[in-house]
Amino acid sequence: MPGVVLVSTTLPSRESADRLARALVDERLAACVQVAGPIRSTYRWKGAVEATAEWRCEAKTTEDAWPRIRDRIAALHAYDVPEIVMERIESSAAYASWVRQQLAADASS
Repeated sequence: MPGVVLVSTTLPSRESADRLARALVDERLAACVQVAGPIRSTYRWKGAVEATAEWRCEAKTTEDAWPRIRDRIAALHAYDVPEIVMERIESSAAYASWVRQQLAADASS
């Protein structure tokens, strides 16, 4: 059975983060997406150090769905080079089962 993974990205506004979260759940690419922020990100971009307020989205999905959710986030994202990272996580068997059920096209719970 595919394991549960956490996919995270950051977005420039609460509205864009909420839109992404809704799209990922509506399209059954994620069972749940949590939006947190604002957070402060400091990074180098085009030779300059920048500091920006962003909102983090953390999506719970399966390893099998990783390529699809990665590509969908990239397609919906406003940034030229969005942060899209995945980490494998351990979860209870019941939660892993729920995540898989939510990604199934015929999920009713």
